[in-house]
Amino acid sequence: MKFSGWPEPGELVVGKVDEIEDFGVFVDLEEYQDRRGLVHVSEVASGWIKNVRDHVSVDETVVCKVLEVNESSQQIDLSIKDVNDHQRSDKIQEWKNERKADKWMSLAFGEEMDDERYGSVANELYGEFGGLYDGFEQAAIHGAEALESTDLSEDDVSAIVETARENVSVPYVNVTGYLQLRSANPEGVDDVRAALEAAEGNGEVPDEIELEVTYIGAPEYRVKVQAPNYKTAEDALEASVERARISIADHGGSAEFHRERQTEDE
Repeated sequence: MKFSGWPEPGELVVGKVDEIEDFGVFVDLEEYQDRRGLVHVSEVASGWIKNVRDHVSVDETVVCKVLEVNESSQQIDLSIKDVNDHQRSDKIQEWKNERKADKWMSLAFGEEMDDERYGSVANELYGEFGGLYDGFEQAAIHGAEALESTDLSEDDVSAIVETARENVSVPYVNVTGYLQLRSANPEGVDDVRAALEAAEGNGEVPDEIELEVTYIGAPEYRVKVQAPNYKTAEDALEASVERARISIADHGGSAEFHRERQTEDE
C-alpha cells in the first residue's frame, strides 16, 4: 500500500535512490504514491563530500528525514545524514512489516480487492493500531476482540483474524511457578483434582494464553503460562494460582505458591 498524500516535515521515510547528480540525490519514496524527493549534497553525509557516489548508489534503499514539503512546487527536501543507525534500523523494519501486512490484505480479501474497499479496511486498522502490521498482529493475539472498536464488518473481522493466525509470528514469553496443594479430607484426592481443574481455568482461558499444569511430585505441581507479554503472563499465572487456592480452601485444604521449586526439607 502506498499513501496518496504527502509526508510531513520531521517524518522518516523509506526511499530508493533513483538518480545521482553532483548537487544531490533524487529518491523515490517507497511509501508514497508518485512522490519523489531530493537529498541535497550537504544532507547526504556529515563532513565534506568529494563524490556523492562514494556515499550512495542507484537503486539503494535509504531512510531519509523529511526536511520540507512544498506541495505547490511538488518539492520534497530530504536528509540522509539526520537519520541515526537506530532510527534507520527501526524504520526499515517497520517498512518491511507493512509490506508483509499488505500481502496479508490480499490473502484475507483476495487479489481482486478494489482500492476503495482496501482503503476502507486499511483506514480502520491505521486508525485503531497505527499500521496494518500492528492490526494483524493484535488480531493474531487477541482474535476478534482486538477489532471490536473498529467499524469493520463481521466478515472483514473474520477474514483478518483467520489470515493473521495463519501468517503472523507472534512473540511469546513464558513464566512458571510451583503450586503445593494439600487436603486432609478423606476425599483429598478429589479436592486436589478440583483445585487443579480450577487452576487450568476450566476451559475459560483466553485464546492468546497457553496455560499448563503438570504433576511434579506430591504435593507439588508446575504451573506454566505462555502469553504475548510478561504482564499478561504474570496476570494469568496469578489468576491460576488464586483459582486453585480458593477451590482447595473451600474444601478445608491449603495451597502454597513459589516461583522456584520447593523440596520437602525447605
